[in-house]
Amino acid sequence: MADPAVLAQLRAQLRAVETKGYRRRPALPFGIEAIDSRIADGGLRLDALHEVAAGTCDMADDCSATLFMAGIAARAWGPVLWVVQRRDLFAPGVAQVGLDHKRLIYAEAADDAELLAIMEEGLRHRGLGAVIGEARRADMTATRRLQLAAEGGRTIALLMKRAAREGADPIGMPSAAVTRWRVTSAPSSPLPVAGVGRARWRLALARQKGGEGFEIEVEASDATGRCALPSAVADRKAVAGGSANRHAA
Repeated sequence: MADPAVLAQLRAQLRAVETKGYRRRPALPFGIEAIDSRIADGGLRLDALHEVAAGTCDMADDCSATLFMAGIAARAWGPVLWVVQRRDLFAPGVAQVGLDHKRLIYAEAADDAELLAIMEEGLRHRGLGAVIGEARRADMTATRRLQLAAEGGRTIALLMKRAAREGADPIGMPSAAVTRWRVTSAPSSPLPVAGVGRARWRLALARQKGGEGFEIEVEASDATGRCALPSAVADRKAVAGGSANRHAA
C-alpha cells in the first residue's frame, strides 16, 4: 500500500500543475483590518453570493452602492459580467474605481427572472471573475440558486437589490447571500483643492453567515478599487499603537 504522505505530496503536485502553481484564495479581502477581521471569512468569499443595497432611495446612495460593487469586481481576477434592466451603467464612472471597460461584458435583461437566469448561467461558466446583477425582487429560491451556482468556483456573485417601492427595505426579505451590505453616502474627505474631496461611504454589513453585523465609514474606492479608512480614523489607530491598514489589498 502506498505511503499516505507520498500520496498527499503527489496530489499537491498535481494541483499545482493544474493551477500553474497558483493557490486559489478563498476570499477577497478589503485589506482593512477593521473590516476583514469582522467578516467571518476574512473577506468576501469568492465562491458565494453577496447582496448590496443603497442605504436610501437617494440617487447618490444608489451610485455609491454601484461603485462599491464595481470596486470589488475591479479587484477580482478576470472578466466581469454585469446584468442590468435599465441602460444606466456609466462606463467612465466604474472605470474611475478600477473596473476597465475592456473587462466588462454587458447584458440587458427584460425582467428580474431573466436577469437572475443570466447571472446563474454566468456563474456556472467558471470563466468569469465576477457576475453582477441589479434586481428588485430575488426571493430565497432565486438567491439559493445563485449561491449554489457560485459554490465550487472562484467567481464572486454581487446582487444589487433595489427597493421595490418607497420606504421598502431591499434586503429585508430572507436570502441565501453570505453577506448583505448597505451603502450610504457620507460627507467627503477634504482635499487640498478647494471644493473637491474624496467621497466617503457608510458601509453597514447588515447580515452575514457566521458573524455579526457592523457599520464603518470608509473613503470610497480609488482608481484601483481600494477603499481606505478616513485619515483621522487611521491616525487615531496609529497613535494608539494599532494597525490602521489604510488601503485595501
